Amino acid sequence: MYDLVLLHPPTVYDFRKEMLFTGPISDVVPSSPVFEMYPIGLTSIGDFLERYGLKVKIINIANRMLLNPKFDVEKKIRKIKTKAFGIDLHWLPHAHGSVELAKIIKKYHPDTPVMFGGLSSTYFHKELIQYPFIDFVLRGDTTEKLVLLLLNKLEGKETDSFFDIPNLTWKKGTNYHYNDMTYVPDSLDEFDFPGYRYIIRSVFKYFNLLDPLPYKGWLQYPNTAILTSKGCTYNCLICGGSKDAYELNCNRKKLVMRSPKKMLEDIAFIQRFTRAPIFLLNDIRQGGKEYVEEFLAGLKKMKVKNEIVFELFNYADEEFFKGLHKSIPKYSIELTLESADEDIRKYNGKLPCSNEKVIEMLQAALKHNCAKIDLFFMTGIPIQGYESAMRNVDFCEIIHKKCDGNLRISYFVAPLSPFLDPGSPAFEHPEKYGYKKFCHKLEDFREAMRQPSWKNMLSYETNSMTRAEIVRATYDSALKLNDFKYKNNLITKEVHDEVAVKIDKSLEFLQRLDRIMLLPKSKQKQEMEKIKEEVDQINRHSICGKNELKWEVKKLFADFPSLTYIGLELLVKDIIKGVKCRLGKIDRNIVFTGESQNSSIEK
Repeated sequence: MYDLVLLHPPTVYDFRKEMLFTGPISDVVPSSPVFEMYPIGLTSIGDFLERYGLKVKIINIANRMLLNPKFDVEKKIRKIKTKAFGIDLHWLPHAHGSVELAKIIKKYHPDTPVMFGGLSSTYFHKELIQYPFIDFVLRGDTTEKLVLLLLNKLEGKETDSFFDIPNLTWKKGTNYHYNDMTYVPDSLDEFDFPGYRYIIRSVFKYFNLLDPLPYKGWLQYPNTAILTSKGCTYNCLICGGSKDAYELNCNRKKLVMRSPKKMLEDIAFIQRFTRAPIFLLNDIRQGGKEYVEEFLAGLKKMKVKNEIVFELFNYADEEFFKGLHKSIPKYSIELTLESADEDIRKYNGKLPCSNEKVIEMLQAALKHNCAKIDLFFMTGIPIQGYESAMRNVDFCEIIHKKCDGNLRISYFVAPLSPFLDPGSPAFEHPEKYGYKKFCHKLEDFREAMRQPSWKNMLSYETNSMTRAEIVRATYDSALKLNDFKYKNNLITKEVHDEVAVKIDKSLEFLQRLDRIMLLPKSKQKQEMEKIKEEVDQINRHSICGKNELKWEVKKLFADFPSLTYIGLELLVKDIIKGVKCRLGKIDRNIVFTGESQNSSIEK
């Protein structure tokens, strides 16, 4: 019997039966259009709860469905014995799959509590709690302690009142309650983001490798990551993780960084079981100059063996790259420029510096031994027209020449899709920032995810481009970029030709689907079933090569001797902890103090 089972849903349930032309919506992320990569918050919840002797299991339902077309979801859920279920609705594309999983849970476990969590759950908590198969929504960006409080309460006898749990949305009969969001921790060091110790331990503890796998193909090409912060100092108009979005959705009024000491501990642990690149999520420079210096000094002293990948939100000078080169044998950077037009970047708040400064920054990074630079451009951003989207590729040409044709720079274009982020300034004030919204409520997004074409999944259009024009700009700029890459030896002819064929087929499918949608509904399904297999073949890597985003990995994750040693080591500690819990030496009761809450909260 588990204390909590955490389920990660697919985007659409059941995507295996539906004809969904998702196009390029996941081409520049590790997971597939099913978005089977679960949020790292699940691992931190599992890790935190097991410190208190609880048994917590993650089951990546989306990935299990991908790995095995015959995987029986209902059979799997029916056999689970647990005191509570948790489902993440962090990224909004899971709006359909998450709610459908909750339905299945209640079908087989009508008396077992179901809780939701994540940024999208927080935003739509009042709608979620009205579903008869959802009992609780835990709001905010850090819910580990809240889950423990709720599980403690559920285990007791007085389970008819939950007013004393911060950030909790719950119901009693037909009455809905929204407890004040008073828990906003100003320190993250007591949590692991992600909880790699928990993941490895759970494989050995529960004798199952497949359930907690992050995404399809992870064992062949592992990505590891460390979350550096929550909140943001920037306020990009289309970002659900912007300064305004965090304050609106999570009551987080200021940025909170994990300490350099804690991040160095995480890197040291990751090095024990893999040589895969380690992605530092969010720009570490938000912590300030002293923070960066302390972190880099620690990396230099550690003699880090893995490649470290840094996200940059703004211009970085040559001194920054000098520091990286001195401290780390191998590092890379990721930059989301979004647009080649300086005015658009300034308007949106993304890298609001000149193009000259962008090129200067890239030259400095290359000069100081940066191993790989990924540059991302977007379509569907504020005040961007078709011509502006096409200029992105012209800017790639300029960068390539100014950087002496260096092959360490990779270029990508992707649409803002499928949805405009709830909580972002553009979503909250669409008219002000040039957007028209098609989706407002959670059910709108659930219905949008089931549309047969990604053009119709788009939850918005802009004052400058309709949905059809955004799609066309995406494919035309991708074709132009594909030719640029081949001409400059950034990709092989085989990759170039494959992408060109996929884009051509994508445009053909869009036209066919438009014609199908004009047919009577009884015939629509028949016609869609005829093209489903073809569509599935181009639903992944349709606008870039499948290996373009990958970093070199000399050793796979499956360093089984090291993994086994670590797993057994963690398992022994877990057994000892379990004994202490049974003897009453570990107290599961948490008391919140002023230090653990954001003092600037208005109650």
